[in-house]
Amino acid sequence: MIEPVKHWLPTLLTAFATSVLPLGAQTENTSPPTPKTPAKVVVIPIRAQIAKPELFILRRGLKDAIENKVDTIVLDMETPGGELDTTFEMLKALEKFPGKTVTYVNREAISAGALIAAGTDEIHFAPEGVIGAAAPVLATGAEIDETMRSKIVSYLKARVRSISEGKGYRGEVVSAMIDMDSELKIGDTVIKKKGELLSLTAQEAMKTYGTPPLPLLGAGISKDLNALLDQLHGAENYSLVRLEVTWSEKLAQYLTSLTPILLGLGLLALFIEFKTPGFGVFGISGAILLGIVFFGHHVAGLSGHEPALLFALGVSLVIIEIFLFPGTMIAALTGVVMILASLVWMMLDLWPGEPVSISGNVLLRPLANVLAGAGLAVLAFIVLLRFLPKGGPWGGMVLESVVGGEPNVATPLGGVASPSSAENLLDQTGKATTALFPSGQVEISGKRYEAKLAMGFAEAGTPVKVTGVSEFGLIVETLS
Repeated sequence: MIEPVKHWLPTLLTAFATSVLPLGAQTENTSPPTPKTPAKVVVIPIRAQIAKPELFILRRGLKDAIENKVDTIVLDMETPGGELDTTFEMLKALEKFPGKTVTYVNREAISAGALIAAGTDEIHFAPEGVIGAAAPVLATGAEIDETMRSKIVSYLKARVRSISEGKGYRGEVVSAMIDMDSELKIGDTVIKKKGELLSLTAQEAMKTYGTPPLPLLGAGISKDLNALLDQLHGAENYSLVRLEVTWSEKLAQYLTSLTPILLGLGLLALFIEFKTPGFGVFGISGAILLGIVFFGHHVAGLSGHEPALLFALGVSLVIIEIFLFPGTMIAALTGVVMILASLVWMMLDLWPGEPVSISGNVLLRPLANVLAGAGLAVLAFIVLLRFLPKGGPWGGMVLESVVGGEPNVATPLGGVASPSSAENLLDQTGKATTALFPSGQVEISGKRYEAKLAMGFAEAGTPVKVTGVSEFGLIVETLS
C-alpha cells in the first residue's frame, strides 16, 4: 500500500495548496508586466555659430526641462564652432541638468561644438556626422601667439579631462582634437600623429579599441533623431518636445549685446523728462528703451516677472513724488533705487530649484551693465547741458540769468543763484509761463526762470510768488 500513496500524495497536496492560496497568488505569475512610464525628452537645437544667442537658447531649454522634470536632453548639433568663453558657459549650464544629456552630431560638431559635445553624457552621430578640429584661434581666424596658445591648450585639455572622467577614451580623443602636438595612441595603434588635429567621422568615432573593446568616442549612429530616441528609450516609449527658436529670441540675440547703450539712453531720456514740464517725447523714449532692455533679456530666459514688478513699483514711486509730494525726494529716491535694482535683478542668471546665492560672478556683469548705463546717462546729460541751445523744447532745461545779469546769459541746470540775487527775488510775484507739474518755468520781472511748485501743480499763466531758491531753481507758490 505504500507505493500507491507515493503516486497520489503529490497530487492531493497540490490540490489542497491550490484551494487555500489566495486568488492573487494563483495569477501573480500570469499577469502582464506593468508598462514602463514614457520618458520625457527635450531636443534643443544648436544649429549656428556658438555665441551668446546659442547660450540663451540652451539656458531656456534647460530651465524648462528642469521645471518639467524631463529625463533626457538631446542637443541637435550642427555648428562650425565659435566663442570659447560662451562654450564654457554652455558647459556650466549643462552641469545643472540632473538628467541624461546627449549630443546628436547632425552633420558637424567642429571646434567649440566638439567641446560642448564632450560635456554631455553620450555622443551619437548621424551617418554623415563629423566631429573634431577644436584648436583655439582668434576671432579673425588667425593663429594665436605660441606662448598664449600653449597656455590656452593646456587649460582646455584640463577642462576636457575633468568633464570626460569615466567616459572611455573621450578625454584623450578630445585632447587630440585640441592639441596638434600630442599623439593619440591606444595600445599599438597610432590614431593621430603629432603635427595634426584630430577629426573623426561617425564611423571612425564608433571603431573599438583596447581590451575590453570600447568605442573611440561615439555611443551610436542613428539615421535621424527619431531613430536615436528609439535606441535610447525604446520605440514609442517617450514623449518628445522640440525647443523652437522664436523670432523674438533671434531679435534678443542682438538687443542683449546693446544693453549698456540702451540702459544709458533710457535713463538719460527719463532724467531729461523729469526736468522738463509735462510728459513728452523724452519720457516715452526712455520708457520704450528700458522696455526693450526688459524684453530682450526676458525672451532670452534671464528674467521672470518679479523684476518687472519691482521696476513698475519704482516708476510709480517717482510719479507719486512728482504729482503728490514734490520736494520731499523720499519717494523719488526710493523709486530710483528700485528701478536700478530691478535692472540688475532682471539680468541675473538664476536657475530653477537652486537657492538664490548672489556671488561676485553672478552679480558682477549685471551690475557693470547698469553702472555703465547710468554713467553714460550722466555723461551725456552733462554734455547736453553744455551745448544745448536756448529756447524751444530745451528752454526748460536751463535757468536764466539772475536779476541784474545779462538777459541772454543762461545758467546751467543745477546752478544756484547768488545769495544777493536770491534775496532780491524772494516774495516777488510773476506768472507761470509753462505748466508747472510741479516743475516748469516762470517769469519774474520780465525774465524767465526754472521753477518748482512747493506743492501741487498749476496751468500756464497762473500767478505765482517766489518763496525760496533751491539748487534746481526757484521755489514758488500759486497766488489765490
